[in-house]
Amino acid sequence: MTAPGPAADDGSDEALALLREARPPAAADAETGEADGDRAQATASQARPAPRRRAAPWADARAVAARAGRTAPARSHRVPLDQAPGEVLTEPLTALTDLPSFDTSAMDGWAVAGPGPWALQGGGILAGHAAPAALADGEAVRIATGARIPAGATAVIRSEHARTDAAQTQLQADRVVLHGQDIRPRGQECRSGDVLLPATALVTPAVLGLAAAAGYDALATVPRPRVEILVLGDELLTQGLPRDGLIRDALGPMLGFWLRALGAEVVGTRRLKDDAGALLRAVTGSSADLVITTGGTAAGPVDHVHPVLHKAGAELLVDGVAVRPGHPMLLAQIGVGKHLVGLPGNPLAAVSGLLTLAEPLLRELAHRASPVAYTVPLRNEVQGHPHDTRLVPVVHRSERVVPLHYNGPAMLRGIAAADGLAVVPPGGARAGQEVEILDLPWPQAGSGEGCFT
Repeated sequence: MTAPGPAADDGSDEALALLREARPPAAADAETGEADGDRAQATASQARPAPRRRAAPWADARAVAARAGRTAPARSHRVPLDQAPGEVLTEPLTALTDLPSFDTSAMDGWAVAGPGPWALQGGGILAGHAAPAALADGEAVRIATGARIPAGATAVIRSEHARTDAAQTQLQADRVVLHGQDIRPRGQECRSGDVLLPATALVTPAVLGLAAAAGYDALATVPRPRVEILVLGDELLTQGLPRDGLIRDALGPMLGFWLRALGAEVVGTRRLKDDAGALLRAVTGSSADLVITTGGTAAGPVDHVHPVLHKAGAELLVDGVAVRPGHPMLLAQIGVGKHLVGLPGNPLAAVSGLLTLAEPLLRELAHRASPVAYTVPLRNEVQGHPHDTRLVPVVHRSERVVPLHYNGPAMLRGIAAADGLAVVPPGGARAGQEVEILDLPWPQAGSGEGCFT
């Protein structure tokens, strides 16, 4: 089946679905090639009959993918601090020292002992220096923020809250001095041995700072899942304009960055011709935790993913999902702790597969917390498929979401302007109806609603 062209509109899936409702199932499947699920980047070809498979409900498919990641063998490594961001702790972060580890000045000013006025001592105390000389009652010394408090000091007076005499020998406070003011006492933030963060905490830049302050040089974390991308198709160009029946590869440039945003380490993107042997060697020879393929998941003459998985002895965990676009996506286990997600070749259908199967699998492999589910009312009605969930690009506007045009399975124009996907139930959703939203894994700046709605 030829990939849907630019003229496809919002109602193409619904029209095909309604047509299938009026005809015998076998005839409908043969004609549509499962509509948005055949290879987006496939050349026109004669469809061959395929056994009809029962597609998994969308929510069930996501649950299966999450469970596959959750039951994979546990992994942990110890990495330097600068390699830990984005990973999850496998051990509690326990303070290796008191914080602060000595009494320090919270401000630039004077350290004073006892009531004033105070006799000024020569020199000053700077941060990073050894323990200063002790102060006797009635003495004061200049001190910098972060410097060690001398023994005997009872308070720090800020520079702007005190004055010296003309001879610079005596200090007088301009306001009441409270015992302990502007001194950070040892252990104010934590004591050595305190649990600062539990295992399962995500390592953010702030966590890195806390770990460094608490004495760590390395952290025990869950490694990022390693992903290899296999982009399939004889018809793909990597540069220049489409020509002579060839089209640009849209998925190769997109998927690596998307998967990194989902917390994966992308070990490589390879382009393979429509060759079953080459695909089998690539799949079985990959050392990645997850192999992502694009296209080839339907039943056309060059759709090799199912035969290759069978030959590799893989177990199909999800074989088709009741979602539009992206119906013929799949998830297979191809070894202990090793999986394959087969994405349809249509670009938006591939995005649907990423968020349906790859995202929950990767999240669990990385031990990341599940996002909090939320709903938002639709500003406009969205047509639905009679039986399948629809994923529709949307943009948030004034506490509602606006469905975007250009949401056909072969199109990226809508999703490029979107900040999320609305989960539209079978049968559609009316204006004002609350729908679940899948956020995209990056901030969206000024999507220009008027161009796409």
